[in-house]
Amino acid sequence: MTTSDLQKQTNVNIQEKANLIWETATHLVGLFKPHEYGKVILPMTVLKRFDDALRPTKDAVVAMARKLDDQKIEGQARDGILCKTSGYSFYNTSNFDFAKLIADPEGIEINFEAYLQGFSSNIKDIIENFDFASTVKIMVRGGVLFVVLQEFNSTKADMAPEKITSADMGYIFEELIRKFSESYDEQAGAHFTSRDIIYLMTELLISPEKDEIREKGCTKTAYDMAMGTSQMLGCLTERLQAISDEASLTCFGQEFNPETYAIAKADMLIKGGNASGMMYGDTLLKEKYVDKKDIPCDAFEGYEFDYIISNPPFGIDWKREATSVKAEYEKDGFEGRFGPGLPAISDGQMLFLLNGVKKLKEGTGRMAIIQNGSSLFTGDAGSGASEIRRHVIEGDLVEAIIQLPTDLFYNTGISTYIWVLTKGKEMRRSGKVQLIDASKCFVKRRKNIGSKRVDLNDSCIDLILKAYGAFDNAAYEDGELVVESKVFDNSYFGYTKVAVETPIVDEKGEPVLKRSKPQPDKEKSDSELIPLQDDMDAYMEKNVLPYNPLAYIDHAKDKIGYEVPFTRLFYKFVPPTPSEDIYAEIKALEAEETTLMKELFGNA
Repeated sequence: MTTSDLQKQTNVNIQEKANLIWETATHLVGLFKPHEYGKVILPMTVLKRFDDALRPTKDAVVAMARKLDDQKIEGQARDGILCKTSGYSFYNTSNFDFAKLIADPEGIEINFEAYLQGFSSNIKDIIENFDFASTVKIMVRGGVLFVVLQEFNSTKADMAPEKITSADMGYIFEELIRKFSESYDEQAGAHFTSRDIIYLMTELLISPEKDEIREKGCTKTAYDMAMGTSQMLGCLTERLQAISDEASLTCFGQEFNPETYAIAKADMLIKGGNASGMMYGDTLLKEKYVDKKDIPCDAFEGYEFDYIISNPPFGIDWKREATSVKAEYEKDGFEGRFGPGLPAISDGQMLFLLNGVKKLKEGTGRMAIIQNGSSLFTGDAGSGASEIRRHVIEGDLVEAIIQLPTDLFYNTGISTYIWVLTKGKEMRRSGKVQLIDASKCFVKRRKNIGSKRVDLNDSCIDLILKAYGAFDNAAYEDGELVVESKVFDNSYFGYTKVAVETPIVDEKGEPVLKRSKPQPDKEKSDSELIPLQDDMDAYMEKNVLPYNPLAYIDHAKDKIGYEVPFTRLFYKFVPPTPSEDIYAEIKALEAEETTLMKELFGNA
């Protein structure tokens, strides 16, 4: 059996295990809505995995906890000793485990509460953010707590580490998350990005140093500022370790949805990753207090990371964070995250982009971040959005922008783009931006999931990477798959918005002057967008003066703007069908219609 066959069999086993666990939902019908099943199954899966892992050291932990309580040892010292005793970064000091819980059906509610309270604080944090206490009350009221615990204590839910590795457990948990996400239909993409997109992003991140990692290994850090269920960090870790056994990645992430934060932290604990690096809070906030509420804010101020990978929300306003964001913009300037500019308050995705830029490691940091089309072109010259584009393009931070196919995400069918930014460009890319149109590079799904109708398979990803690596003006094909690359100087995307004035003229048609300056006719004021690469005088000579010989530029009103007209740059003109061909087609249709009418009605 080949390695590929073994991997396929592993994937089948993982899916079968996840399906068996998900079947527990049959006991929840009527009590919970289908999209709420995950509220039971995900935390129960987490608890059972930890219960199975802790089983060999359970008695020793309980005994040690009593000893420490007698000695009045508390805090970090107590946690450290109990973790060492359990053999994990978590523990449970209660007298119960799943087997003992179902041995006492009558006391199931009070015993289960004691069991939950026996966990270490990191597990309690997960339970709290799952809002599991509320879920348990519903289960008790509906009489299903015992039967669900019984199902999770059956053979099909055995998750002991000696039977299921941390990596495979992570895959099983991810498959359960996917099922949970699919049950939301169009809402799935709010916290779950499919693996095909993530694999492309990870390859774009590590591409320049893949050979070095393969040869020497690496020790890296990664950050996701809107981590959802942390799948991006998991996929990046997996990819690095597939390249080299000596590759080490320490992950950090932040998420403001408490339930998906709990999933992310649980996933990291299950995989044996950096669970303490998973933080709850609003990444865009600097201050903790909003409307007199203590809301966790940016947990990674002052941090710098080797890799940043993220799919932040777009089309979501930043009204809640407005006071904090504006204060950081106004007071801290470029020392803060948002100094370059503020986008429209209706869409905060570019604030996440700036947050990522601030947290990239100087000289080497690389970021792959998803944005929708508005980040490319919205905002006039001098606006916040335009100034953000100016900052990252003039700063030579933008390496490439890749247009993805539509219908690729669970919750939206619109055009989306991967921006690749770095603080360590290769020399050949210096002063350049590569645009890649991969909108026609996809395979259709056999079954749609929400808005997701297409996938990126290995051939798609390889073709996009081929275009990215070649860094040239060329088209690349693989069967029906097509990718096109174009490379531009940074300055190509900049322009000066100039005020074109027409002077008031006297009876002789001469400009009216005041202090030797022509006086503008306000009713005839106009503007022009002159590319930075063009000479202004030559532009005026060619495009304005032939039609308005007296026109002039009021340079006091000049504004620099930046936009990336992606669609226009890759537009392909398709000539209209010649009129004679259209006429011939009409005549053919008329002849066909006449024949059909005769067949139906004869000569009547």
